[in-house]
Amino acid sequence: FAAGQLAKASQADLICETFPARLQRGAGRVPVQRLPYFAEQAAELLSQYQQLILVGCAAPVSFFAYPGKPSYLAAEGCEVLTLAEVHHDTAAALRAVVMQMAAEDATADLVVQVQVPSGTPKGLLTPLAMAETVAQLMPENAIVSDEAATCGLAMYPATVQAPAHDWLTLTGGAIGQGLPLSLGAALACPERKVIALEADGSAMYTLQALWTMARENTDVTVVIFNNRSYAILNIELARVGAGQPTPKTLSMFDLSRPDIDWVALSEGMGVPATKASNAEQFHQQFADAMAVKGPRLIEAMVVQQVPG
Repeated sequence: FAAGQLAKASQADLICETFPARLQRGAGRVPVQRLPYFAEQAAELLSQYQQLILVGCAAPVSFFAYPGKPSYLAAEGCEVLTLAEVHHDTAAALRAVVMQMAAEDATADLVVQVQVPSGTPKGLLTPLAMAETVAQLMPENAIVSDEAATCGLAMYPATVQAPAHDWLTLTGGAIGQGLPLSLGAALACPERKVIALEADGSAMYTLQALWTMARENTDVTVVIFNNRSYAILNIELARVGAGQPTPKTLSMFDLSRPDIDWVALSEGMGVPATKASNAEQFHQQFADAMAVKGPRLIEAMVVQQVPG
């Protein structure tokens, strides 16, 4: 929670850490901006603030120690105040602030209304096209488990106006939690549709979760963003200043030779699966998955869009 000033609640900006464990968002809720993944982008965003008020989190730092880039992300001279620590009742702390300021209606103008563009995305199966489909077709009160990594960068902002939903994601720099996280959410909330947005590299860590999804007949739709690469590791390799990678190094981040057949893997574990190679196919397959209960997997042959 970052505040340029606290004179009025409506003048405060709501910012969450790069990876909060759970966030309620979508139509009818106040939009919360997420800190960018990359340290210099996060530092640039926070540079405009003279004061940070922390609610249930620590002061933001970057995941890794990049040469020549800041690890502590708040601006120099920024006043950092802690309203509530992670083990405190953060909701009660925020309610107390609202009561103290008599600003119960201060956020009314910030609430998001549903204004999702209609129509079927067409052409290349880019992350943005997939995000448009998810925003249009996800049911109200869905739970999203986001471990799409580089392919998922467009998904979060594109779904801000989607029907109200919960957004779950990892809380550190490790990968592999997306599939078991979605499984746990489905077991805990069997009446809600769960959507797992999963990078192919991350899914390889815990693909056995598919078998349990089938065994327990959980209502999870898994979307595998298949770019046949640990793309995030290629980006991180360049950012840590390790020099020009050799062909042997690059081969360690490649997920081909042989190509992974996610449809075969999924069906072998009892989860029905389809493959989408363009935006129209993905839109139809995702619509079909939203219309039925039970586990489903869509292997999306995504056209990678790596940030500059």
